[in-house]
Amino acid sequence: MNKLLLILGSVIMTYGVGEMAIGDSSEEQSASYQILEGDTLKVLEPKPEHASETFVIVNLLNRYHYRKATLNDSLSSIVYDNYFESLDPNKSYFLQSDLDYFEKYRYTIDDHLPEGNLDFAYQVFSIYRERSLERMDYMHEVLKIEPNFDEEEFFETDREKVPWAKNREELDEVWKKIIKNQALSFKISGKDWKYISDALAKRYQRVEKALYQYNSEDVYQAYMNAYTGSYDPHTDYFSPVAKENFQIDMSLSLEGIGAQLTQQLDYTKVADIIPGGPAYKSKYLQKDDRIVGVAQGDQGEFVDVIGWRLDEVVQKIRGPKGSIVRLQIIKHDQDINSLPDTLRLVRDKIKLEKAAAKAEIIPLIDGNQSYNLGVVSVPSFYINFDEMNKGVKDYKSTTRDVRKLVDSLKVEGIDGLMIDLRYNGGGSLQEAIELTGLFVPEGPVVQVRNTDKSVDVMKDEDKGDVFYDGPLAVLTNRYSASASEIFSGAIQDYNRGIIVGENTFGKGTVQNLIDIGRYMRQEDVELGQLKMTLAKFYRVTGSSTQRIGVQPDIQFPSPYEDEIFGESGRPTALPWDEIEGAKFKKTNQIDEQLIANLQKLYGKHLEEDEDLKQLVVDIQKAKELRSQTKVSLNLEERKALQEQQSDVQDDLSTSLDPGEVFTDEANVKKLSEDPYLKEGLRLLAELAKTKIG
Repeated sequence: MNKLLLILGSVIMTYGVGEMAIGDSSEEQSASYQILEGDTLKVLEPKPEHASETFVIVNLLNRYHYRKATLNDSLSSIVYDNYFESLDPNKSYFLQSDLDYFEKYRYTIDDHLPEGNLDFAYQVFSIYRERSLERMDYMHEVLKIEPNFDEEEFFETDREKVPWAKNREELDEVWKKIIKNQALSFKISGKDWKYISDALAKRYQRVEKALYQYNSEDVYQAYMNAYTGSYDPHTDYFSPVAKENFQIDMSLSLEGIGAQLTQQLDYTKVADIIPGGPAYKSKYLQKDDRIVGVAQGDQGEFVDVIGWRLDEVVQKIRGPKGSIVRLQIIKHDQDINSLPDTLRLVRDKIKLEKAAAKAEIIPLIDGNQSYNLGVVSVPSFYINFDEMNKGVKDYKSTTRDVRKLVDSLKVEGIDGLMIDLRYNGGGSLQEAIELTGLFVPEGPVVQVRNTDKSVDVMKDEDKGDVFYDGPLAVLTNRYSASASEIFSGAIQDYNRGIIVGENTFGKGTVQNLIDIGRYMRQEDVELGQLKMTLAKFYRVTGSSTQRIGVQPDIQFPSPYEDEIFGESGRPTALPWDEIEGAKFKKTNQIDEQLIANLQKLYGKHLEEDEDLKQLVVDIQKAKELRSQTKVSLNLEERKALQEQQSDVQDDLSTSLDPGEVFTDEANVKKLSEDPYLKEGLRLLAELAKTKIG
């Protein structure tokens, strides 16, 4: 495996766009948004190096991508759809006539790309920019008259459900609803029409300015990502500027919210969450969420950041430790025209220590039996490579930290141990293997099948005794991915412990970063970078974790549907499959009867525990609300909907009352705020009771 640079889950954060202030002062920013008199649209065309760069990318993907797909008519059609989707995901700019005109290119992209012919990409973008500027002009006309917020009118926020507008008149009607929908967010908060129209006018001035500032590299990156994304969702092209941003050293101490940001046309998106930071602790802000507004402190006005440059948004979000920033968020599974949620965060200094594993003992009384249960939270699978390579004796890593924590828990005396992997998006493959080795005997942990179909069996090489052999549970959720799935899958396969919680994400692929310049003789030109899927993970049983993830032995209610959040919801995700299993010896600590007994106990809790029953009801309400994509544009009805959404969110946040089960006030509060941890510990206590018995 040393032939691959492995990138699992959150390890990609090393290359993420950090919260780095590179922009102007806020006063200068405001001035920069005005369209300068005399601004003209530049005719965009490919750079000289783009043809040969495209040739290299096509050949790398054809020869080395794990999917082994050939660029043909079928793939050409996917690239075609991807490109239009990336430029106009809400069907707000292009007309059906535009799609009809370009349809003749749907099955020719496979002929043009290998030749470095990019005419299609730049023609489409030219029309996109023209249509967008038309919309900007029309939007200013719409804002002159306040809409009627009392009439019965609806807007479909899921734009996949609607066809492209047939003509400009039909698109005008769509934009009237878009503006009205956006205006309602201000209207509900008590703003008058003058304030609302000024705010929206400024927003679209920024969008218009951005349209004038797009350059050849922006078009090329958008088109290349439409192409690379046809292979799988984790294969990406980074332009020279994006490549530079993705090489920021995230081990630096940063003061902010602990989120890496990226830009997708006019919107700022969350690229990743740094474990241990304020965003991570919120458990709300997640990858691919969009930030549309930023406010300073508890009283500051929200500044609309749609259309801002990334560095300017970062400047707004970053700030000194202890200061407050409020964000308006549109979640990754919501349409951009949905009402944003507000998130309040206290900025902090982001350091490696805050991303490290932590442990505590939570006492629990069940009947007349008392249990001390250890909980080790692992936010990521990390390792300090620099210190390791320099020979630092006590370098930090997940396995080293967890070993120390579990050792201290054993000294204090625990009856069972829970490894909490919720929101752990992955990290170092080697750490996942070594951490597994603390709990299972020597043997294989995961299999990696390479692009040439060869299989590497990755083993725990620690020939010593199992470090902890007591009752063990692993707690997962939908955000547990990649290396987390390797660890939890191995614990399950070895019958070493019980897996409780939600089904995991289902990312079972490995990516490699490739500098395109290595394959071209253009030393005087800065070239981009390709992140390409080269391998796939398989459990020791032979089953892939791809798409299906790791299914818990006891599955808790989840607010997430597979088709909305998870690898299986991505159209170009690689399929699940299986290979021959590795030779390994299971333990006898968990068996089918024990699992059946725990499932029966959990079923009893679902039937009898009023608060657990209420949680299931609240999750169902949240799913139903999320499925309602046709929203009212009536002010009173929208207010009622917002109150309903707020009530459901509050209900989901409301704790299960643990009653007399837990021993002290601090633990009652902690577990009341975390019903999944509470239920996991109840099942771990039952497992401990079985072992004690």
